[in-house]
Amino acid sequence: MKVGLYARVSTHDQQTLALQREAMEAYVQQRAWEIAVLVEEIGSGGRERWQREALMRAARRRAIDAIVVWRLDRWGRSLADLVGTLYELQALGVGFISLSEALDFATPTGRAMAGLLAIFAEFEREILRERVKAGIAQARKRGTPHGRPPTVAHHAAAVRQLAAAGLSKSAIARQLGMSRTSVRRLIG
Repeated sequence: MKVGLYARVSTHDQQTLALQREAMEAYVQQRAWEIAVLVEEIGSGGRERWQREALMRAARRRAIDAIVVWRLDRWGRSLADLVGTLYELQALGVGFISLSEALDFATPTGRAMAGLLAIFAEFEREILRERVKAGIAQARKRGTPHGRPPTVAHHAAAVRQLAAAGLSKSAIARQLGMSRTSVRRLIG
């Protein structure tokens, strides 16, 4: 079985990269599997992770049979991201193994855990959606404007005045720091 190993730390100061790699290599060696890809990344989970995406491309090409990580939080940016990638891997027939949590999503128990994670991810999205709606309703109740801020409406008088003075649409746009299209919409 060919596997891809994924290790990540958030900053250069963290010393667990070697620990992660050694634990994963030992796990793979015990099973006599082959390491096809070893990915090590340094960076926050919130940023784009190009190396992880390269590993996902290897899974899509069927170059690997499973992905092994040290801990789930090293792989997913959020619960929704974790569940999304796990679903994609499952659809591809690529296993996913997390050593610290002793999860193997290629087994029936692991698939059941993936289902539970999906339920919690959906729950998290629903709670967030409700909070956003409640915040919007509260803001409207207080009279606080909601939505995109008006960019052109508060310049309407100045645009018309400058147009009456004979300035071109481009000159008006430059002077007021807005797009020429917005000026054209106001003037007609």
